[in-house]
Amino acid sequence: MNVQWYPGHMTKAKRQMQEDIRLIDLIIELVDARVPLSSRNPDIDELGKNKSRLILLNKADLADERQNEAWKAFFEKKGFFVVKVDSRSGSGMKAIQNVIQEACKEKIERDRRRGIKNRPIRAMVAGIPNVGKSTFINTFAGKACTKTGNKPGVTKGKQWIRLNKGVELLDTPGILWPKFEDQEVGIRLACVGSIKDDILNMEELSLNLIDFLREKYPGALSGRYGIEEEGSSVNLLEGIARARGCLKKGEELDYSKTAGILFDDFRSGRLGRITLEWV
Repeated sequence: MNVQWYPGHMTKAKRQMQEDIRLIDLIIELVDARVPLSSRNPDIDELGKNKSRLILLNKADLADERQNEAWKAFFEKKGFFVVKVDSRSGSGMKAIQNVIQEACKEKIERDRRRGIKNRPIRAMVAGIPNVGKSTFINTFAGKACTKTGNKPGVTKGKQWIRLNKGVELLDTPGILWPKFEDQEVGIRLACVGSIKDDILNMEELSLNLIDFLREKYPGALSGRYGIEEEGSSVNLLEGIARARGCLKKGEELDYSKTAGILFDDFRSGRLGRITLEWV
């Protein structure tokens, strides 16, 4: 399956981030815990190489907990601070404040030596579409957040959200989109909904998902749909269609509707906690 996705505004977004990154102390990067590497943009590592880094494994509630722990260890080994979160429910959010202080400990010490006290940590949130950036900002900031306005020496028009006395968030981050050469990356992103369904062949994509689930999570499909997991992926898609009554006129199976049901169940967690990308 060939997934092409090269949005034209990627260069503009990258330029915006290069401009903004000089103003911040910390990059908070959200990744989808079900596809932690595929949902990262390598440009962020290059742009933020001199900044403190925090990776949030978002939607961790939908991902395999064993893999969550494995990915947490993987990124920590590379020098990142890592927190598992679910932005929608707020799970894991309380831990973030302390981790931000730990990640920026050197900056805080440097300020103290210079006689600068209580200067807030300035953070930027980065992440690809549909990874939960807006939900995270709204949940983390809560109703108490206020825009602090333009600051001296800060590019005109940039707004900062004061989350509390210790942290300010740049609310106009450069949003980077991944440009991928590896088709497996495209397929994984399509499965979790980071690429619009209407530009994809969802029936073909569903066969990819079925193959993966049978290999890594045997029993997930039979448990949900009451079907045997033997035969080809097409046979299984047919089985799901019959189990869910996805029929067109004349008893013809409706594969498009079936694929929609399969992805709804996967993305909502009804198939269980599943990670598509293993360490």
